Amino acid sequence: MRLLRGCKGLRRSHLVVPILVLLLVGAALTALLPSVDDRANGGIVGALRRRADAVAGLKAERKAAAGFTVVMQTYNRTDVLLRVLNHYQAVPHLRRIVVVWNNVGEPPPRDIWDALGPHPVPVVFKEQRVNRVRNRLQPFADIDTDAVLMLDDDTLVSVPDISFAYSVWKQFPEQIVGFVPRKHVATASGIYSYGSFELQDPEMGGGDRYSLVLIGAAFFHRRYLQLFQEQPSEVHALVDNTQNCDDIAMNFVVAAALGERSGGAGGRPSGVFVRPVDLRNLEREASSGYLGMWHRPEHLLQRSYCLNRLAQIYGTMPLQYSNIMLCQFGFPSYANHKSHG
Repeated sequence: MRLLRGCKGLRRSHLVVPILVLLLVGAALTALLPSVDDRANGGIVGALRRRADAVAGLKAERKAAAGFTVVMQTYNRTDVLLRVLNHYQAVPHLRRIVVVWNNVGEPPPRDIWDALGPHPVPVVFKEQRVNRVRNRLQPFADIDTDAVLMLDDDTLVSVPDISFAYSVWKQFPEQIVGFVPRKHVATASGIYSYGSFELQDPEMGGGDRYSLVLIGAAFFHRRYLQLFQEQPSEVHALVDNTQNCDDIAMNFVVAAALGERSGGAGGRPSGVFVRPVDLRNLEREASSGYLGMWHRPEHLLQRSYCLNRLAQIYGTMPLQYSNIMLCQFGFPSYANHKSHG
């Protein structure tokens, strides 16, 4: 009899466990069901569809953020512009090209471009009311990717170079990653001078180093466009008055932001230099004959002036030196990187 009672107790325990499992499963399934409000707005199927749409929207947003957007400012070089727009159609991960159209009062070649389509990468023309060099540094709503590749309208960068630089930027997303390095040089009197990358520093034993990466061919995070808009009005006035130095100002913005994140303890260089294998300047091929601002005799003097004025506005010199150079084919010895700007 005792054995029988024990068996009965065992049978009851066998019954209790499955019941508890069923109750737990039922509770879990109930939690997955739409709420009363969801059922009132289209029923269960409607609620599930809305949730599926939300998930799809999140995936689409992540996919967009994973690529990059080209921002290209142009003035009086329509033939060259169409050529480079066609070239960049073949770049992987490129989601959109935003053309900042500075030919005030003249319509962009939208009809010509559309008539030659279809194009795998959409092109958006942003017509400007004033021809300003800093028009390209606006946080356009059309930029829906974290990465921005800013390019001059006369610059042709090879597809492998762009792809490699994008992979580098993903490792250094808080810095400018680009193809054209420059430097500031401090004189004995405390005045800064703008110098090219190959300008030798005696205290460095003749070694090359840089403190700026120009944004005429460079990747950076889109948040820096908004951050540039939030800079002191004196910064914007300096760029407008000189019609120059927006690229230097952007390096100050990035360097200052990096310095703040490090608690003011030196910070990191504003940029990372990627040595290009094939970067071409098409300026002299434009039928208009229009030459860039760097041809002006006062160009380099203006840029030295901008360095000193920006240091005065910020109350410090945030730019930091670097000697890092990355290349698709390893880490070659430094060579002079002579180019304009």
